[in-house]
Amino acid sequence: MKLSARNQFQGTVTTITEGQAMAEVVVKVGNLDVVAAITEGSVKNMGLKVNDQVTVAVKATEVMIGK
Repeated sequence: MKLSARNQFQGTVTTITEGQAMAEVVVKVGNLDVVAAITEGSVKNMGLKVNDQVTVAVKATEVMIGK
């Protein structure tokens, strides 16, 4: 799969919390947890399961850094 997003990280799905229309998917990338809200349909269409190896792609117009 090729994407235009330059910020791509390989990780492992650790948690999938399903709701009525959306799902929260947590992906472990190194020692960080990346959380994504995606549709239930996307979870089912991709056949996402805990322990799946996935690519997290981040494409944002704003990134905040705090100290």
